[in-house]
Amino acid sequence: MKWLAGALIVVVLLLQYRLWLSGDGVRELSRLSDAVERQESENFELESRNKQLIAEVADLKAGMAAIEERARSELGMIGRNETFFQVVPKRAMRTTPTSAPLKQTAGR
Repeated sequence: MKWLAGALIVVVLLLQYRLWLSGDGVRELSRLSDAVERQESENFELESRNKQLIAEVADLKAGMAAIEERARSELGMIGRNETFFQVVPKRAMRTTPTSAPLKQTAGR
């Protein structure tokens, strides 16, 4: 009976060692849980981006208004019967001296 109790204690100790200290134990479980959490976060961000891109593609396929808006804003295009006016702000007037600078002479 003593040898059976001793054998069971040894088995329990080996299993505890494997659970807590080996590479396949609790540390590995924690590392994998963190990796899964990071991957799920990245997947959520990518899904959000994909939804935006899908909506943009559907908008571009649906009508010419989105294509025209994009051509105007990104490429600077104008319509056939439109006139483009560019307003250029006036430059600040440059100050130019009208006369030569005055020379000061030593007191007489």
